[in-house]
Amino acid sequence: MYQVTNKNPFESVQECMLIGLFDKPEKFSGVLQPLDDSFQGGLTELVKSGDISAKLKKVSVVHSLGKTDIKRNLFIGLGKEKNITFDHVREAFGVAFKKAKSLKLHSMSIALDTFVNEKITALDVAHALSEASILATYEFAGYKKKSNEPEVDITQVEVFTNSEQEAIKAALLVGDAHGKGTNLARTLVNTPSNLLTATHLAEYAGRLASLHDFELEILEKADMEKLGMGAFLAVNQGSVEPPKMIVLKYQGREEWKDVLGLVGKGVTFDTGGYSLKPKDGIVGMKMDMGGAAAVLGAMDVIGRLKPEQNVVAVIPATDNMVSAEAFKPDDVITSLSGKTIEVLNTDAEGRLVLADAVTYAKQHGANYLVDVATLTGGVIIALGLDKTGALTNNEAFFEEVLQASYEAGEFIWRLPYTEKDKERVRGSKIADLNNSPGREGHAIMGGAFIGEFAEETPWVHLDIAGTASISKDHELGPAGATGVMVRTLALLAERFEPIQ
Repeated sequence: MYQVTNKNPFESVQECMLIGLFDKPEKFSGVLQPLDDSFQGGLTELVKSGDISAKLKKVSVVHSLGKTDIKRNLFIGLGKEKNITFDHVREAFGVAFKKAKSLKLHSMSIALDTFVNEKITALDVAHALSEASILATYEFAGYKKKSNEPEVDITQVEVFTNSEQEAIKAALLVGDAHGKGTNLARTLVNTPSNLLTATHLAEYAGRLASLHDFELEILEKADMEKLGMGAFLAVNQGSVEPPKMIVLKYQGREEWKDVLGLVGKGVTFDTGGYSLKPKDGIVGMKMDMGGAAAVLGAMDVIGRLKPEQNVVAVIPATDNMVSAEAFKPDDVITSLSGKTIEVLNTDAEGRLVLADAVTYAKQHGANYLVDVATLTGGVIIALGLDKTGALTNNEAFFEEVLQASYEAGEFIWRLPYTEKDKERVRGSKIADLNNSPGREGHAIMGGAFIGEFAEETPWVHLDIAGTASISKDHELGPAGATGVMVRTLALLAERFEPIQ
């Protein structure tokens, strides 16, 4: 899709040229001077009159009307140079590509160096460009009757730059992989649960394994019964759909050590079980496998970029249904770890499936664990819809996850995790643990329960209940699933340094 060249961007025939515009006094000096000269200074006049704006993320379209071989110029405002950030550039590209798609363009050309300054390198810009082009133009196909009007997509992007071409190509490749992995997760989460069962998730994992040469293991219900995965099986108990424990292994080092474990909650639909959700709360529960989607999306990125790391991904996939066979409040179940659990709330099922998945990841050699889950409504009450909640048992490992989230632009906020929290989840009189100590500190309690199974293994819990979907269109995509944490997990795998 991407071609990189060192040619002058304003001396060739182009359907559309995308140009970054900083808010600075000299306006069209430097790299943009030849373009302004072609318009006999007319572009500078358009800037002065406000018809071309340098305001951050403001798009201006100027047709050449034969003055140049470029049919139209698409200016995107970048604001003041001193204030620019990587996130600003990525979002600006997102706005620009949305505009280009609305114009039904088949190709785009990018004057890359117009986006570069002392704060943002050409490699940063290239990464932001390719990632945003994939994310911003994503659409979930859906199931409406199709119109006869042909779809128009941007299939060719030519990047003009004075920077070293191979380095720019490499940065474009990374951004492209991050965007595609995120969109993979978005599509999985957007898919209705009757069309995305545990079996479908396992099949999808199989396709990823084949594409990227991962080792694949799918545990069936009989396998889980033999192993003693009582927590996971309890959640599946009321369903006619068979559960699947999905394992993908990527070995990027000669020895299977310092293994990063990614565990994603794969509840394909959550009724709440006998602790039934209200009618408003049950709508949208197809997204309860957002953690599984994030892990699969991250594994897609890992498969494309092939970092020198060892990664095991574990996804417990099932739905949580109501039937005569479903598990009930007051039941006591035995997990894979051997710990017994008193069930006080069948709608606190995510922590149960993750309990066995975390234990199984450790059995596969995971030395570090990140679990990702749409776990609690409590995290939304605590942090809103734009922040992912986090818990950890290891400061150094959490700092690595936090740094990856900063680079990905996926905000996480650490919640407290104390000995008193551990005491509350151990507060059953008849079992080792209880799965729902109460509403107080609900988001913390959900994570603390999973921490009982991570034990001493360095672990970070990410609750994406608020961030897995969004209600309105934004610079980097449409309303619906966000694919949150795909890029954070991928960056963690790319940059991970084992704790000494």
